[in-house]
Amino acid sequence: MTSTVPNAVEHADEQQPPITMFGPDFPYAYDDFLAHPAGLGQIPATEHGTEVAVVGGGLSGIVAAYELMKMGLKPVVYEADQIGGRLRTVGFEGCDESLTAEMGAMRFPPSSTALQHYIDMVGLETRPFPNPLAEATPSTVVDLKGESHYAETVADLPQVYRDVAEAWNRCLEEGADFSDMNRAMRERDVPRIREIWAKLVEKLDNQTFYGFLCDSEAFKSFRHREIFGQVGFGTGGWDTDFPNSILEILRVVYTEADDHHRGIVGGSQQLPLRLWEREPEKIVHWPYGTSLKSLHADGEPRPAVTRLHRTAGNRITVTDANGDIRTYQAAIFTAQSWMLLSKIACDDSLFPIDHWTAIERTHYMESSKLFVPVDRPFWLDKDEETGRDVMSMTLTDRMTRGTYLLDDGPDKPAVICLSYTWCDDSLKWLPLSASERMEVMLKSLGEIYPKVDIRKHIIGNPVTVSWENEPYFMGAFKANLPGHYRYQRRLFTHFMQESLAEDKRGIFLAGDDISWTAGWAEGAIQTALNAVWGVMHHFGGETDPTNPGPGDVYDEIAPVELPED
Repeated sequence: MTSTVPNAVEHADEQQPPITMFGPDFPYAYDDFLAHPAGLGQIPATEHGTEVAVVGGGLSGIVAAYELMKMGLKPVVYEADQIGGRLRTVGFEGCDESLTAEMGAMRFPPSSTALQHYIDMVGLETRPFPNPLAEATPSTVVDLKGESHYAETVADLPQVYRDVAEAWNRCLEEGADFSDMNRAMRERDVPRIREIWAKLVEKLDNQTFYGFLCDSEAFKSFRHREIFGQVGFGTGGWDTDFPNSILEILRVVYTEADDHHRGIVGGSQQLPLRLWEREPEKIVHWPYGTSLKSLHADGEPRPAVTRLHRTAGNRITVTDANGDIRTYQAAIFTAQSWMLLSKIACDDSLFPIDHWTAIERTHYMESSKLFVPVDRPFWLDKDEETGRDVMSMTLTDRMTRGTYLLDDGPDKPAVICLSYTWCDDSLKWLPLSASERMEVMLKSLGEIYPKVDIRKHIIGNPVTVSWENEPYFMGAFKANLPGHYRYQRRLFTHFMQESLAEDKRGIFLAGDDISWTAGWAEGAIQTALNAVWGVMHHFGGETDPTNPGPGDVYDEIAPVELPED
């Protein structure tokens, strides 16, 4: 899932090296690790064919399973719903199959370099995503307090909006050493990254996003903070993130996760589905033509996990929804962390108590979307009086908050995301059916565009999601609150298990919840690769000396450790 992040400075110089979203907490070059011809590592031949449980068939689980398979292990994937997790692409009943809606992740930054590795591997295409005021967006309307402003660039907006953008840039420079950190990350200057970040973690761990703004002289105006919260810059408004830790926000702006988003042509769920079926050319132990699909009976994952417990020999025993019980030497858990508290019966001995505390403290953001199919991209029609587009990508303080217009050409059916909301704004939709939601949304948009009859262009029923109401998710994505840094560090570093008691080893946490950049597919992949290294190490394997893995260089780049007393 993507979060909503304001655009910081227009800092992307064509001559600068591309940034990678490895983040300041653990500046490891996952893209270099993946691209190296030596591969990710190897395990002893005596372990070839050994089964490893992978709980969760989202992107993290499928990537982990794919890489374990290439090493010669036999991943056994368990999935309660469908392959893809929050990479969920759906169609519209009775409409052309080319019309799709991204219920979860829909826009990806170029700084997601490990993600791009897999996108390229399976042959998917991307194209610019129409965020507000992006180059790919013909026009944007900002509607606040009943007043609308039409813009094709930020220069078309009233001065107060440009003042707010400048206030955000100043706030980042003065309070978070933005340019210095951005430069260090582009140059992959690990010592400098760690130096800057260590000071900020200690200084800002207890600070909310809103408190960070209020402490800045640049945002002394309440009106500026209000506009920033409602509209933001880049991908939209920020107020739903105001209670979260400012460290969460800084990770995103430093890595330019807010910039130059692209969507996956045909839908993001194709990525895990193609990996599931892919037959890698370089594979150990298994014959050429082996895929994750071929390693599973009937080509399907095992059903939902209902119990996880430890058995003799420090094994991990898994019970699934069919009542089948299997025992493994190692397992990777990639599903939402709260599943371990509610849907899955777990032994306390599964993890150290401090890790259980961190899991219990995980804070999720709610999120909802609603899409409708339309006959054509009518929003590109021109108003006869003004010469403007009759409808635009829309940011508003009304119930819809963010409306996105998605097309595949002027003469083809298209899709409107009538509303994309988070947190309290998402909860407002929760009791309403899809049709009820659509009616409220059309009313709100009708007040912004009184000349436009959106309804007459709709050619099928709406599709909607509220991730907080999805039984196997219970929220859209993790977002740390102030004071949560220590909890996140415990979860992220769980793949390093030599310091754990032997009866606490063998199960590895991965997935979006575990990453430092929750809400981004890149974080899910990075934690999957950490877990793959952990499993490899658990089985006595090792990486090639020319391509050290994340665990091999851990002592050099381990996340800042704050005192626990």
